Amino acid sequence: MKVTILKEILEILPNFNIIAYTMDVKVEDSKITEPIISEYENKIREEYSLADVLNIPLIKEARDGYKALGKDPSRYRVACESLLRRLVKGYGLYRINNVVDAGNILSIALFRSTAVLDLDKLQGDITIRLGTQDDEYYGIGRGLINVDKIPLYCDEISPFGCPTSDTERTKITPNTKRVLLFVICFQDTYIEESKAMAIDVFKKYAYAQNIKEIEVIKEK
Repeated sequence: MKVTILKEILEILPNFNIIAYTMDVKVEDSKITEPIISEYENKIREEYSLADVLNIPLIKEARDGYKALGKDPSRYRVACESLLRRLVKGYGLYRINNVVDAGNILSIALFRSTAVLDLDKLQGDITIRLGTQDDEYYGIGRGLINVDKIPLYCDEISPFGCPTSDTERTKITPNTKRVLLFVICFQDTYIEESKAMAIDVFKKYAYAQNIKEIEVIKEK
């Protein structure tokens, strides 16, 4: 599998990057993730306001990235910001399963959007391109989303993810055995730290094995 970021994104956001791993996982209920989720819920609610969230450097990087691409980041929020806003408001996180939960934990810990995708539902190589008005895109639990000017993750079938929301086609189910993990980086800061935490979180909460980093190619 090759992952390529097209230059139409890089011409606007030259430091845009994606950390990518494939790994084997074991899907179960949220029992193992419940303590750490509760800890983050309390921490974020106590330490941040909605205004504070906007000023977190990595959240600001993502918002500035959307603005540079021509997208309103207050109307089309990156997923990580949406998670943090939910916690600040005291709503808590949905408990889905340990693998989805691990992605949410990682996103909150890194202040970066993540995508946790069923690898066996993907076909061929992956291209990261800008969405267009012609893309019909349905986010998980969100319905139709306007993905024009948003980075889209596309395989040989169709777009399956973006920094705002992933799609039903590649979502994690009880039958998932292998995942593709993306960590979305709008700037090239804290890359190695993000890689280390991604591996740690998925080993601990998703029982990850056979972890392989996927080279992400930047089109020239």
